Amino acid sequence: MIERDYCYIVLGMGVVTFLPRLLPVYFLSGRTLPGWFIEWLDLIPAAVLSALLLPELVTTGMPRLFIPYKLDMIVAVPTLLFAIKTKSLGGTVVTGMGLYWLLDIIFI
Repeated sequence: MIERDYCYIVLGMGVVTFLPRLLPVYFLSGRTLPGWFIEWLDLIPAAVLSALLLPELVTTGMPRLFIPYKLDMIVAVPTLLFAIKTKSLGGTVVTGMGLYWLLDIIFI
């Protein structure tokens, strides 16, 4: 490929990354959104995080095999409870890493 092709590719990637962010801001700015819609939007980060984490916590291999008692899942439950109770990001990270390290030593 020539350098010009690379420039077009990078420019195209920038456009398709920028447009989905710009269009909602452009069309929704200055409007009052209904309360139920704002509440619904607040749930999106938790839904996306769950969709990304759950398959990794309870499955393994290719094709995916369901393993409900993976070490990752065993550590995730008390870490989640700690996060809900304390709402401390740093404490949650340290708790999760510590539990993973401890259980890795015990079980393996």
